[in-house]
Amino acid sequence: MKWADNGGTFEQPEPGSHAAVCYKIIDLGTQENDYQGQKTHKRQVIIGWELSDLMSDGRPFVVSKFYTQSLNEKATLRHDLAGWRGRDFTQEELAGFDARNIIGKPCLLSLTLNDKGKVKIASVAKLPKGMEAPKQTNPSVFLSLEPNDYDQKAFDAQSDKIKAMVMLSPEWQSLQRRSNNDLNDMPDDLPWKDDDVAF
Repeated sequence: MKWADNGGTFEQPEPGSHAAVCYKIIDLGTQENDYQGQKTHKRQVIIGWELSDLMSDGRPFVVSKFYTQSLNEKATLRHDLAGWRGRDFTQEELAGFDARNIIGKPCLLSLTLNDKGKVKIASVAKLPKGMEAPKQTNPSVFLSLEPNDYDQKAFDAQSDKIKAMVMLSPEWQSLQRRSNNDLNDMPDDLPWKDDDVAF
């Protein structure tokens, strides 16, 4: 399991249960993975949360988890989302689930340590009644590689490492080809379409 940068600090939250709120979803597109010598290609997504616990500088801890983007009944993403909701999906919900809906939603994260001593997310559950939901302080981040949802500003705001991963995906490359084709279809006499302009 890989983890996103938490802001350049070596501080990490304590293992255990933490109230959290989702603030980030990043569609990585289809990524190549090597597992025991076998190459696979799977659509992946990162979900990021803020914790109620604060670092020494007063900012909330953030944690994130990489998922295969699948709601198959055996998929980790579906298992975690069902735990978060407190129930599994109906067939109707599976047919039209909008990932954007989880941004800003609270949950209870169980954190453990991996074999390198780094915090990882062990489980996601519904926030118990009576437990206060943390208020989101980081801006919401939603990067989708679906043509109708893609936001160039959201892509530009990502770290170089995340952008490099996204750029390897066929979904991102297809978006760029589409964008270039749209530009080439523009009339040549538009005042800003000047081949002599350096940038």
